[in-house]
Amino acid sequence: MDPQLTEVTQLFGRFKASFIRNDFGTCTNLLSQLKVLLTKFPSLPPSFQQTPNAVEELTIARDIYEHAVVLSVKTEDQDAFERDFFQLKPYYTDTCGIILPSLQEYPILGLNLLRLLVQNRIAEFHTELELLPSSALENPCIKHAVELEQSFMEGAYNRVLSARQTVPHETYVYFMDLLAKTVRDEIAGCSEKAYDYLSINDAKKILMFSSDQELSEYITEEQPEWEIKDHCVFFQKAKESQPCKEIPSLQLINQTLSYARELERIV
Repeated sequence: MDPQLTEVTQLFGRFKASFIRNDFGTCTNLLSQLKVLLTKFPSLPPSFQQTPNAVEELTIARDIYEHAVVLSVKTEDQDAFERDFFQLKPYYTDTCGIILPSLQEYPILGLNLLRLLVQNRIAEFHTELELLPSSALENPCIKHAVELEQSFMEGAYNRVLSARQTVPHETYVYFMDLLAKTVRDEIAGCSEKAYDYLSINDAKKILMFSSDQELSEYITEEQPEWEIKDHCVFFQKAKESQPCKEIPSLQLINQTLSYARELERIV
């Protein structure tokens, strides 16, 4: 075996051993070394030179970047996820017929769709979706992300929150928790505008908490302006803290009349 390929293989073996132990600090250090070593392989993108070890080099490089993406989820580093995903993507789009498809391709593509949804990058979500073959929509990982986006756009927040229980891959839990927080914050914002107060039971139902403790912790951490008393959640305090915006109606009327007079002159 080529000495450089041997070195990468051995180092990657150490990486995977650390990954299994959840030693993510060591994984991060080893990953940096692996990325440097991969730059020495001319068969990798963007060059794609035909070398004697091209198949082995492309295969192990793809495996490394797939692990890098999962590592970024484990360490909750969304910036690293984006960088590693875009380094990985050419191995999915440009190596057909050179190396065998990866079993991790659709789980990771679905994970990226979920990330875009969490970050509210809906246009990019649909762009990535349109790049996939129609058959991909039947894959559970892609289908999960698509159904989530539809529920989110429809305002069917109960379906979004309940989807956490049916994730198609364990790596999805991190982004699902972030999405659940976004949804709860959206519901909370609507609730305090619609009601002066809610009973604790109604507040739990609307925000989809299973216990008083979960509701109390959410209010303490995320909605400190709310107040719990007499078995109710009061939003009035939050409403009073918001400045009242006056609409300059007289000014708007005068401007509209002025525009009307100008239009008459033009005509």
